[in-house]
Order: sequence, then C-alpha cells, then structure tokens
Amino acid sequence: MCGIFGFVGSGPCAVERSSNALDVGLSRIRHRGPDGTGKWTSVNGQVGFGHVRLSIIDLQTGAQPMHSDDGRYTIIYNGEIYNYIELRQELGEGEFRTQSDTEVVLRAFQRWGSNCLTRLRGMFAIAIWDAVEQKLFLARDRFGIKPLYWVKTSGGLYFASEIKALLPFLEHRRVNELALSDYFSFQFCLGEKTLMDGVWQFPAAHFATLSPGESPKPKRYWEVHYKVDYDHTERWFTDRLRELLLDSVRVHLRADVEVGSYVSGGVDSSLLAALARDVRPNGPFKAFNGRFLDGAGFDESQYAKALADEQDMQLHVADIGEQDFVDNIAKVIWHLDQPAAGPGSFPQYMVSKQVGEHIKVVLGGQGGDEIFGGYARYLVAYFEQCIKGAIEGSLGNGNYVVTYESIIPNLETLRQYKPLLREFWSNGLFGERDERYWRLVNRANTFGNILAPEAINQKATFEEFKSIFWGQNVGKESYFDSMTHFDFKTLLPALLQVEDRMSMAHGVESRVPFLDHPLVEFAATIPANIKFQNGELKRLLKSAFANRLPTAIRERKDKMGFPVPLNLWLKRGGPARDFIGDIFGSQSARNRPYLATGLSIDSILDSQSVYGRNLWALLSLELWHRQFVD
Repeated sequence: MCGIFGFVGSGPCAVERSSNALDVGLSRIRHRGPDGTGKWTSVNGQVGFGHVRLSIIDLQTGAQPMHSDDGRYTIIYNGEIYNYIELRQELGEGEFRTQSDTEVVLRAFQRWGSNCLTRLRGMFAIAIWDAVEQKLFLARDRFGIKPLYWVKTSGGLYFASEIKALLPFLEHRRVNELALSDYFSFQFCLGEKTLMDGVWQFPAAHFATLSPGESPKPKRYWEVHYKVDYDHTERWFTDRLRELLLDSVRVHLRADVEVGSYVSGGVDSSLLAALARDVRPNGPFKAFNGRFLDGAGFDESQYAKALADEQDMQLHVADIGEQDFVDNIAKVIWHLDQPAAGPGSFPQYMVSKQVGEHIKVVLGGQGGDEIFGGYARYLVAYFEQCIKGAIEGSLGNGNYVVTYESIIPNLETLRQYKPLLREFWSNGLFGERDERYWRLVNRANTFGNILAPEAINQKATFEEFKSIFWGQNVGKESYFDSMTHFDFKTLLPALLQVEDRMSMAHGVESRVPFLDHPLVEFAATIPANIKFQNGELKRLLKSAFANRLPTAIRERKDKMGFPVPLNLWLKRGGPARDFIGDIFGSQSARNRPYLATGLSIDSILDSQSVYGRNLWALLSLELWHRQFVD
C-alpha cells in the first residue's frame, strides 16, 4: 500500500528538473507511504515515476519504482493483489527476485499485457512505462478501491493517487461547474469529473495505453452483469455465499504485518471481523470503534462490545468530541481531496488515527450495502412502487419481487426516516421508477433558498443519472437491481474515496473483502426476491451468517451509518457553532457564486435537522475551496 505520482512530459527535460517535480508531487502524498520513498526518471528526463511506501508485503525487497530484468518496463503501483501467491506459481517461481506482489504485477504484464488485469484479484492503481514502445500504461481496479487522478497540461500528463499532488502543476484552479451540480445533488461527482476543473478521475475497471502528448482514453476490461440465476435454490445461494465470503476474508488477511478490523456495530463490519476470527482463531485480534458521547443515537459501541466479547477481540473505542471536530475538520477535507459522501468521514478519520497507533492493516465493511441491499431508501422506494402495482393490478408483471403486504412488517426500519418519507411523498407519487429514485437520492431540492438558482444544472445531472440507472448491464425487470446498481456505480466510489483517504491519512491500509470480484459477480445473479424477501434489507447475508453474529446486531433495525452530532452542537452553541459561524461569516464565503445573496448565517445554522447533511455539504465545500482553489 502506498501512493504514486508520475508524469510523461511533452518533450525531453533536464533530469534535475524532473527529479524536482517528483519531489513536489510526492511531498503532497507522503502520509500514504511513511516507510520509504523511491524515484526514477528516464535518461532524457521526459518520464518520471515516484512512489511512497507503506510496507505490508515483502517488507525488505518490495521497493518501487521497480524495473523488469531487461530494463524495458518500469512500474509504480498502489494496492494489494491478494492472489499474488497463486499468480507467482503460474508465472514460474524461479523468475522472481523479490517476494512482493509488485513484481507479480510487473511479470504478469510482461506475460499477458493488459489481459493481466482480468487475473488480478485485489485493489490497485498501476502505472507502467514501456521504454521500447515509449508508451504509458495506466489501470485501476474493478471497483475503484484505490484512487488514480490525472491532468493534461502544456507540460505533459501528470497522474497521482491524490488530487493534491497535481495542484502545483495545474495551469489554473477553478471549480468544474457540472461537477458542482453533481455535488449539490448527491454529495459526490458522477463519472470521471472532479470538483477541480481539468482534473479527472481515472475510471474503475478501465485501462489506457498512451504515448507522450496524448490524454488517456480509458477502455473497460470488466463489468458486473445482473444476469439473474433462476435455476438454483435459496439453499444453494446461501451455501455459495458462505463459501465466497469466507474465501475473500481469508485472502484479505494475507500480510506480513498484523491485521485488525473496523467494527461499527452493523452487520457488515461485524461479520467480516467474526469471519476473520474464524480464519485466525488464535492470538490477539484488534477491533476498532468510534463513538460520540452526545446521546444514544450517536453511540453504537455496545454492539461492537457484544461482538468483541463473543469473539475474544481486543476492542479499542475512540471517544470523539466537539473540540475534536474543530481541531481536525480542515485536515479531514485536505485529506479527502474533495468532499464526498457525508459527515461520516470525520469520525472515520478519528477512528483511523487510533488504528494507526496500533496496526497497519484493517478490514472495512464497504460494499455490503450496495451489493446486498442495505439502505433504507430501497425499502422506501420499493414500498411506493408495490402500492402502485397493487392499485393498478400490475404486481405480477415482473417488477415486484415481493408484495406490499409482506413488506409491512419490515417498515419499522423506517422509523427514523420520517423526514425523508415526508419529502419523498410530497410530490410525484407513483411516478416512473427512475424519476422516483432520482427524487429519493437527489439532495439539491432540500437546500431551499440557500443556493443560487443558477448554481445547479439539474438537467445535465439528471440525464447522467438516468444513463447509469438504466445501465445496459442491468435488466429492466427488477427495480431493486436498478437502485443497487446506481449506488454501486456512484455512491460506492465516493465511500471508497473516504475509506482510502481517512485510513491513508494515518498510514493505515483499509481492505474491503465484500469487494472481491468473484463475490460481486455472484451476488449480481441472486434473484431479488431472495436478496430482498419480504422487504428485509440484506436479508440473505444476515440469514446465511446468522450464527456468526450476536443477536443484538443481527436483529437491529436502527443502523444509520456513522451519524455525527454536528447539528446538535450548533443548536446548543459552543466551539463548533463559533467555528462554523466564523467560516460562513467571512467575506470569501459570502461571495461564493453558488450561494444566494443576503443569507442569514444564523438561519442556516438553526435550520438543520438532527441528521441533516446540508450544512455539512456547504461547510466541506467552503473548506475545500479555501485549501484547493483560493
């Protein structure tokens, strides 16, 4: 695990100047690799590769950049290939100089070219320079677990693990207006856009080969296809799920250092930690949880404790307070590169800080909600469509995997989502599925008169939303699959951005066993009526592993992610309100073109619901603007 930075110039350059450019880029991502730094420049200075290393596998000889024996290929790579042992055997043990997975990737590319990507099982962002063909090869893992950004300037192409490493090489700094519209709608950007104009995110599951002077033209090498398997029984799906997830956990535990786990108190992280304990039943196993001491709604540590006690884990709980927010929120935004996915990044930053004080590798539960259907909004949207189908007499046309009567017992899950329900059903009731899900996930309309009307291009964002929602790889019959697929392609990458940045901020590698491509490919074939039977969220996952979780975790219906008591702090007054009031009261904040003129700061601070995210979105954007644009 590490960070990469590199460039291919538009022409030859003094080697000293190229080396200095590498120093500048690497200095911005040093936190990703505190264990070592490596640099390489071509003889003519046109190509430069830099690497900062967090040593996880082959602690002694796995340094980068790494060169092929004949000197033709040079690689820098960020990630972990979990099947590197098997690939090493396939490639031939006698050819290797190190024990690292980096050399496995390099030799796999030498043997199979870009086709090697389909053989890699893991998370990665890869850059390889071919000195013979004078071409750069870039690639990113199937899910975008590991980041990769690029920018094209008059001086050449620059690429890096984080946007901040590219900032010194930008010819201008301004906000991408279309990306800003995405942000106000979803709190993340769609497609390859970033908030920084001219900086692009290299897409997941793609590779590109380019010559000096060219921009990447990514080609897809993998896709998840929702081809439903109606030939097998629920018992078969259950057995296969157990087999695949346990195998994923097993290979995700491969490391030459100690591995622990986040345990939020929910099903996903708790299950992964329990399965890790099955794989490694002996010796200590460290688990990490974070809590706010501002009420039961912000403290889930009792569930984490129940799991730790049952599985003989060493539980470390990070107590997070209001002053921690004031002291660290600017650091959080700096490490995020661009704000994304809600306030959970702040407590995750604090928990990851504690992880970094004990171990280097930790398992995380990202992906479970998108793959197996864990978000309450799926139930909200599906319930409406079931009622519509019952009224119209169309429940038997294939769009409904359960009846509205069977969903009713699970509606208790929505108890804390009454404001969302009120807003969702206030307009457009029983409309088309894409329009209804758009209304459910689109946050732009909830800002009221805070945003300037011209700041949001909802038409362009909606069209891009629809193109993803009705993806060609998803059947039109299942509403459930369409919803989960959209989140899989959009929300999940934003959550993975948070997962990567908050852990790497403290030199910690976070691994996500749910995002193992054999498991994801299998899950896409499970009939929705098995995954979503009776409207129970993550029903198959919970039933398949019922004996591996404490009853309190398995049966809880109040899981809400990682809520932050930000709005409570604002209402009672204190350091957080003073801090945020000063931020928004500044001249620079008031002059942002996306804010309506004449706004009352106090009215903004006082208008937030307990779990509302609009203030968080505006605060994060303002802090980002100050650090990255101004």
